[in-house]
Amino acid sequence: MKAFVVDKYNKKGLLRLAEMPEPQLQDSDVLVEVHAAGVNLLDSKVRTGEFKLILPYRRPFILGHDVAGKVIRVGSKVRKFKAGDDVYARPRDGRIGTFAEFIAMDEADVALKPENLSMEEAASIPLVGLTAWQTLIDRANLKKGQKVFIQAGSGGVGTFAIQLAKHLGATVATTASASSADLVKSLGADVVVDYRQEDFEKVLSCYKVLSGYDVVLNSQDAKTLEKSLSVLKPGGKLISISGPPDSEFAREKGLNFMLRLVLRFLSRGIRAKAKRRAVQFSFLFMWAQGDQLSKITSLIESGAIRPVLDRVFPFEATNEALAYVETGRAKGKVVIKVR
Repeated sequence: MKAFVVDKYNKKGLLRLAEMPEPQLQDSDVLVEVHAAGVNLLDSKVRTGEFKLILPYRRPFILGHDVAGKVIRVGSKVRKFKAGDDVYARPRDGRIGTFAEFIAMDEADVALKPENLSMEEAASIPLVGLTAWQTLIDRANLKKGQKVFIQAGSGGVGTFAIQLAKHLGATVATTASASSADLVKSLGADVVVDYRQEDFEKVLSCYKVLSGYDVVLNSQDAKTLEKSLSVLKPGGKLISISGPPDSEFAREKGLNFMLRLVLRFLSRGIRAKAKRRAVQFSFLFMWAQGDQLSKITSLIESGAIRPVLDRVFPFEATNEALAYVETGRAKGKVVIKVR
């Protein structure tokens, strides 16, 4: 099969289009014919080796973390799916590889595709949808009437998280450029801060009606992470999906003692500042979860959440799609059409 692979970690290197063996099917696996694959910043970070200590892939390996396609074979222990099912998924770490014509995944990571979405639309959902779900529902326990600040509202995670937060009954603030303001408002954002003209911490802190957020979803750099503390009320939750990883994450991943010490050191500054403000800080690295994805399917089919696609690239232009995502200009998701 044709696939785009990482030969070596390189910030400027391209993925190589290669002939790779069709994946072997394990007893609990479904073999999926890939129709479309979402492209994420995570793909770029894995390609450059940013996560090589915690995600030690043996090169060459196939890149890609989002998929929509058709089941063509199932393992002997599979009970949820059958050949012919249209599915979508974020395959678990260690078994990624959606930039290919086929992928084998554990059935626990997979869900039936929303019937009202095309393959391209469905492929845009799993990683960002699960990230938003695990941040706002699992970690933040966001409730009706609470206030949440979601950074980068026009990005892949942002466009999904705004809709999920509104579905949960929260008041939503976000950052976006002036050209993206109408988009994020159409998704449900109540307060939109133009990050090119305004400082969000001043806007969201200086007016009583806007201050005192319960939750912040941070997806930006360390400076923005620290500024986010000022908009939270005591007892609020600062959840970062862009780092720094903390020792709790290291324990969850089963990392060795030295790596746990390193991650504890990297996060010590923000943890100390959060503690002084009586705010909870945590790092979230989303994980594959088919059952949660099935719940997301229900929300999409009910009309509560819709996909936001920026561009669809042909399979042969996978490197161009990844480069476009790396510019940070995409509104919503970028997807590769494989077939």
